[in-house]
Amino acid sequence: MATQKKLKVGVLGCGVISQAAHLEACARANNVELYAICDVAQDLVGRMSSKYNPNRAYYHYDLMLADPNVEAVVIGIADQFHVPMAKKALLAGKHVLVEKPLGNTIEECEELEEIVRSTNLILQVGNMKRFDPGIAYARNFIQEEMGEMLALKAWYCDSTYRYIVTDNVMPIIVTSEAVKKPDGNPKLDKQRYYMMTHGSHLVDTARFLGGEIESVHAWHTQRFGAYNWLCTIEYVNGTVGQLDLTVAVRMDWHEGFQVYGEHGSVIAKTYNPWLFKASDVEVFSAKDGLYRKPLGADAHFYKLQLEGFADTILNGAQMLGATIHDGVQNMRTMVAIARSVEIGGKVQLSDVSGAV
Repeated sequence: MATQKKLKVGVLGCGVISQAAHLEACARANNVELYAICDVAQDLVGRMSSKYNPNRAYYHYDLMLADPNVEAVVIGIADQFHVPMAKKALLAGKHVLVEKPLGNTIEECEELEEIVRSTNLILQVGNMKRFDPGIAYARNFIQEEMGEMLALKAWYCDSTYRYIVTDNVMPIIVTSEAVKKPDGNPKLDKQRYYMMTHGSHLVDTARFLGGEIESVHAWHTQRFGAYNWLCTIEYVNGTVGQLDLTVAVRMDWHEGFQVYGEHGSVIAKTYNPWLFKASDVEVFSAKDGLYRKPLGADAHFYKLQLEGFADTILNGAQMLGATIHDGVQNMRTMVAIARSVEIGGKVQLSDVSGAV
């Protein structure tokens, strides 16, 4: 029996998201080898090397990129560094899986898209909810059985209790004073930070299920330390949708969607991602008059995301994750929402530029 080929991956960043997701995903994925790790914080590199035992450990990104055995790079660092580090990897001949959001501005994301095209390498954006088995099942039903879409509603509502949950289920994160931080403190502008961090999930889910978005009309309310966006979206195909982004609701984690269509409907409840529990999805098909609910037993989204990324590179499989185009359009949608809030009216995605 032939041994399955594995993609040799180097992980850039040994901070929170890599410790909580990417390093473990590399260890669990059946078609990936954690070949190298890299971080400027030498103490973190040492701790993660002891835990995951990669073949190589680097303190300088250029040295990891110069390693001919590294075939692909997982970029799990601050948003401000996503595009420049992805560029470096592509120009060094490495495939890239980069955390969401893709970047900080539409323009830098479009510039990265041109590099992806010119190098003919794979770049996948880390919108891991596409690998939630429940959400994937819902999309297949929408595309293959539901017929024409009438309307979509989706919501992503972080909870005031989320840290109680995540502190219990996430690994204990090792910190370091030597980590490389972006200029300033991006988290101080909470309106922008919440849109980029959480809105990038909501927007991608809306596009994953409904298709390309043409325009948005958004409202934003901030009260008692909570932030809420309500947004009407118009799809290119004429469907209308409604999005709700709230940080944070005074209740449990509240995320999901409803889709109404020609031959059926979908309703879904999505859980705190660190529970690694598939969305509860129920579809109704008018063709047979039955409700169906998938199990989604394997819901390690980060592992499934990495396996899909590797399968595309190694075997030419269809790319199931978010493409560079998706990353650009997600950024464009978030900028359009921010502009709509500013002007109090509808904004066409084709008219926006800059940053959230």
